Amino acid sequence: MRASLLQIDVNDGETVDSRRRRLAALVREQAGVDLVVLPELWTTGAFAYEAFGTEAESLEGPTFEVMAKAASDAGTWLHAGSIPERDADGTLYNTSLVFTPSGDLAAAYRKIHRFGFDKGEAVLMGAGAELVTVRLPETTLGIATCYDLPFPELFRGLVDAGAETLVLSAGWPERRRSHWTLLAQARAVENQAFVLACGTAGTHAGVPQAGHSIVVDPWGEVLAEAGAGEQVLTVDFDPGKVATTREQFPALKDRMLGLTAPRR
Repeated sequence: MRASLLQIDVNDGETVDSRRRRLAALVREQAGVDLVVLPELWTTGAFAYEAFGTEAESLEGPTFEVMAKAASDAGTWLHAGSIPERDADGTLYNTSLVFTPSGDLAAAYRKIHRFGFDKGEAVLMGAGAELVTVRLPETTLGIATCYDLPFPELFRGLVDAGAETLVLSAGWPERRRSHWTLLAQARAVENQAFVLACGTAGTHAGVPQAGHSIVVDPWGEVLAEAGAGEQVLTVDFDPGKVATTREQFPALKDRMLGLTAPRR
């Protein structure tokens, strides 16, 4: 299976419409890739709090339309990152969109853990309540977003729901880049799953971004890692390694706490 993580530069000097067009073109360039992943809140920037309300869109708004068409044109599964979604009741959500290779919406995930500690996203946006998985021909994706990463119980729930590849879009700050790498590897090891984590580059709303998008295998080995700047990180990986790892080292069967399935 081949995946491309589009670590784009989100900066204040580019309009949202221009960024949509640029990202759609980048997605189309990935024709032949099985899965393309975009970062979190790439239309506005994850720290551009004042833009959440002004740039919020309905689920099937302009970003939905542009990305659905790009997925169809490229013939690829597309995790289109996340957008500031405005629900019918006016509530804002940090919502990820996943499209099939024909451009149909496969899933939408509203971010559960909101960052900000009683400010920013934590007070401007509502919290999602449902775990989301997406079945591809080769693997089952578990969907998460940025600040979900430090909460292992979410990922364990995704694994219980059948996830074998954990896909995370993020706008992670440079000042905590060491946590980004450490947590991505930890989530892979403890869940015996692949982790594909795509972040942003550049500086937006005055916050330098970490970049360093990363792909980790079920043993915690880093298969590929981006640098700090904008780039497309493409990696080949074998989804069958999840089953092999879980068979060779069946640690998940020894769980005693927080079980959602019967013990052996």
